[in-house]
Amino acid sequence: MDFSNELISKAKLIRAGQTPKFPSEATTREYAEALDAQDKLAPLRHDFLIPTVSSLKKKALTGTKPQDEDSESSIYLIGNSLGAQPKTARKYLDAQLETWASIGVNGHFTTMENSPLTSWQDMAEDCAKKFVPIVGAASSSEVVVMNTLTVNLHLMLASFYRPTEKRHKIIIEWKPFPSDWYAVQSQIEWHGRSPSTSMIEVQPDSDSDSGLYLSTKSILSTIDAHAESTALLLLPGIQYYTGQLLDMPLITKYAQERGIMVGWDLAHAVGNVELALHDWNVDFAVWCTYKYVNAGPGAIGGAFVHERHGKVTPASQHVNGNGVNGTNGHSHSNGQTAGEMKFTPRLAGWYGNDKSVRFNMERTFQPTPGAQGWVISNPSAVDLASLSAALEIFGKTSMKDLRDKALVITGYAEFLLKRLLAQTSSDINGNGVNGHDERKKQEPLFKIITPVNPLERGSQLSILLADKPGLLEKVSKALEENAVVCDKRKPNVIRIAPVPLYCTFVDVWRFVRIFGEAIRG
Repeated sequence: MDFSNELISKAKLIRAGQTPKFPSEATTREYAEALDAQDKLAPLRHDFLIPTVSSLKKKALTGTKPQDEDSESSIYLIGNSLGAQPKTARKYLDAQLETWASIGVNGHFTTMENSPLTSWQDMAEDCAKKFVPIVGAASSSEVVVMNTLTVNLHLMLASFYRPTEKRHKIIIEWKPFPSDWYAVQSQIEWHGRSPSTSMIEVQPDSDSDSGLYLSTKSILSTIDAHAESTALLLLPGIQYYTGQLLDMPLITKYAQERGIMVGWDLAHAVGNVELALHDWNVDFAVWCTYKYVNAGPGAIGGAFVHERHGKVTPASQHVNGNGVNGTNGHSHSNGQTAGEMKFTPRLAGWYGNDKSVRFNMERTFQPTPGAQGWVISNPSAVDLASLSAALEIFGKTSMKDLRDKALVITGYAEFLLKRLLAQTSSDINGNGVNGHDERKKQEPLFKIITPVNPLERGSQLSILLADKPGLLEKVSKALEENAVVCDKRKPNVIRIAPVPLYCTFVDVWRFVRIFGEAIRG
């Protein structure tokens, strides 16, 4: 059977809101190989170091890299936790180390010939420029690369959560990543308020198949119920546990029309799905770079601040005396004044000072216009070198092409898992019990808790195992023994992320085969 153009045609169908059908041959390795042969992103896999069967067993450093070994690649489906290492990371880090060793402090202002890096002082801005198409910013002035995600969240909340007697609530989801919960809770307490009255949770739909689905209707209803007393809405672009992609543009608009500031945690969205933060009028967003961006463990984070909040204007030109310019009619803070300048209030530091006056060492803080005015300290050149290597790869493709493949490869994983589920359910319930004909319906061995609608998810499927003692441990052991690297969340969830930059359709096919043997064993 001719499988040509399968990948492209299925991506178009999914984007049009239709459900593509996979042929019966889709359960074969040959079909997966045919899709890989059509994948125009396939060469990008060679830009990464994928752990191998043997390298995963390392107990000590040997000076070798995975590609130095004659060993099969692992099935690396954990880019939602830590992305694979770009091959050029060593080149970029070596360039930074050689610059430091050779010219010392002059590296702050000197760009070495034939170096992949700019001067240290300009590296963060260079990375911000490369993030513009990834996050959908109007320009690099809306993006800042600094700190890590939760630190950046605290900095954004310091500016945009300005509670009053009337508006003091923060709306979050019921199951946020714990760090978000801690940050919101501590910010509310910092302002002398109680989370029991100022922290509102959006609850999942109780009648959904998984019991974990956050419907847009539920989110909007929660906003309506607390609109007059809410200062800020903070939600995840993609929910980390289920992999659900929220309707960011609609939710943002709805909340802002009710005078609420809107921030997004994009840890699982940046580098994963298409974003248009400027056009969606998002107030602020924060993200990490070690998941889908592949900058390395604990890598430097990023933030988006809409251009209307980044203005630095003379006091005589300041709009209505409100420090947060144009916040949809909701004036909740006074502008911070530094000499003759007015700007959005923030926690300030030396590196947020405009570069033109930064080294004058004056006491007056004159923030860099835009998001980079929120920088507090000199960012790590080592971190920025690693991030630069990762962003170079994104420059070889587009978020549209990445999303096209992600829709199909994730859909393929879902198709194979559902076929497996049907088979295991038949094995359990299709035979007589104790030699009799009567059938006793049993709980399925697993179910997918990620939304069925492909447009409501990124490159992740969360698999909820049956509540059977030891099942997670048994399946995890089998996956590990077969060099499958994926994420486990106790008590009984396995998350897989077929990242389009380096994962293959054969990876997905192999995973489902191994998972099937483990779940049945």
